[in-house]
Amino acid sequence: MAADDSGCRTDQASVRAGNRGQPRLGGGLRQGFERLVAWRLLRAGRRQAFISLMSLLSVTGVAVGVMALVVVIAVMAGFEADLKERLLALQAHVVVTPERAVDDADALLARLEGLEGVVAAAPVVESQVMLRAGGGAAGVTLRGIDPARTAAVLDGRVDFNALSRGDPAVAPPLLLGAELARQLGVLAGDRVFLVTPGGMLSPIGHVPAMRPFRVAGVFTSGLYLYDGATAFALLDDARRALRLSRPITGIQVKVGDIYAADRVAAAIEAALGPGFRARSWMQLNRSLFSALRLERVAMFIILALIVLVAAMNIASALIMTVMEKAKDIAILKTMGATDRAVGRIFVRNGLAIGALGIVLGTAVGLGLCWLLGRYDLIRLPGEIFYVTRLPVRLALGDVAVIAVAALAICLVATLYPARQAARLNPVETIRHG
Repeated sequence: MAADDSGCRTDQASVRAGNRGQPRLGGGLRQGFERLVAWRLLRAGRRQAFISLMSLLSVTGVAVGVMALVVVIAVMAGFEADLKERLLALQAHVVVTPERAVDDADALLARLEGLEGVVAAAPVVESQVMLRAGGGAAGVTLRGIDPARTAAVLDGRVDFNALSRGDPAVAPPLLLGAELARQLGVLAGDRVFLVTPGGMLSPIGHVPAMRPFRVAGVFTSGLYLYDGATAFALLDDARRALRLSRPITGIQVKVGDIYAADRVAAAIEAALGPGFRARSWMQLNRSLFSALRLERVAMFIILALIVLVAAMNIASALIMTVMEKAKDIAILKTMGATDRAVGRIFVRNGLAIGALGIVLGTAVGLGLCWLLGRYDLIRLPGEIFYVTRLPVRLALGDVAVIAVAALAICLVATLYPARQAARLNPVETIRHG
């Protein structure tokens, strides 16, 4: 027994000595050798049909996972971009709120429009009121505006000039959202009553003030937040209805670059000084967009599990390959292949499987995104989603992140089989193989 152990140690020492005595391959020649062996391992013969099947399933799994990630992330980015566009249809890029009464609103507007990054500014009077029509009532946000200035600030999706048409002597004009008009059961030309808290005391108690308004038109922004709970009136009519002593309650500002709105808001606060608060559209909707980003991250993690399962198949296929090719690996080592070279061969093998799946999945995913963006393959109920087709927005940065993440998962999956192959003892394998 001692003689056998001594002989074994002698054989291992001679193999290591033989390895040291072999001439080292150059960098390019070594890489070519490793690529050749990795390619031969991928081309399993009939005796390794099961390993070939597992490799094929691994490629398919990675491709399906990458395809799902590309399509889902593109659709979610499309929904986010569409929501952002609809949200900014009736929301200014920056909203300035004075904490005290403004004496000269025109001078303040001119001062704001002179600041760098500001394109236009419009005054607004805003308050929560109630609208009544027939037997229906609804709580709404009333905005008193200057149609010409507001049209210059917002994106023009709503025709504010409807407030200037008609006879104001009959009743002040009011512009209602489509869902709000449907809820109240009114059409253009109908009369509604605006109810405000500031009424009068009577023998029966406090009576809220009620003023008649004429529905001048109905607008559709594509967002229920506006269509179902917003009404526009002329600035002076709103001020009288609300019985306000101050000329405005806020100023809407349009900036040149919507993604620089935070910086412009800070500049406005610095320029106007204490007593004014400026908030960008990103600050006003921070919770909404934070939830959307969190949802995208959650979907990415969930769908990445598909790639992870496929990567486990890659690891299983490589482990079986190590077991099947143990004697060949041992011969390679006796011919001078180092542990690192053997490990890199199996890493290359696994990465080749993963890369093939990533390329196929990315190609199919991009093709599906193109089809969804060009044709109405999936119809959505407009009354629920406000859109009738899946919005798709493909960003090359997202595709690159998906591909790199999938390749990293595949790389991690190859490390254990590669380590097992590198640590294989050639003497023991040949002796007991």
